[in-house]
Amino acid sequence: MTDPNDPRRNPAWQAAQQWRERARKARPSGNLGGLKLILTWLLFGLMLIIGTVLGLFFLLIGWAMLPIVRYRMKKRLERLRAEQAEGVGGGYHYRETRYRETRDTTGSYREQQVLEGDYEVKDDDKR
Repeated sequence: MTDPNDPRRNPAWQAAQQWRERARKARPSGNLGGLKLILTWLLFGLMLIIGTVLGLFFLLIGWAMLPIVRYRMKKRLERLRAEQAEGVGGGYHYRETRYRETRDTTGSYREQQVLEGDYEVKDDDKR
């Protein structure tokens, strides 16, 4: 009679044996497997070298463009400052508020908000 404790009757043991057989059949045979492995590593190394060279190339291009971009930004800032200076001199286009110090009747200084524009002082009849 067969032994009930025989591991070959266990379904898990049978599945493990089938996995072993498949792994043995799928294993590369001899020199061809080693050649594939070497070619794969060489291709991977070549891709790493190409990526590094491309990265360095773009880094150098970026560094070479920095002075050009800096010059253009400087010119743009000068143009912006010139436009703002023209606006200040015109009087009518200057809409921002500014502060000036005035002297109180008590003699202390205080800041007063003044809007730009033309003002006319009218005498009060009550005085």
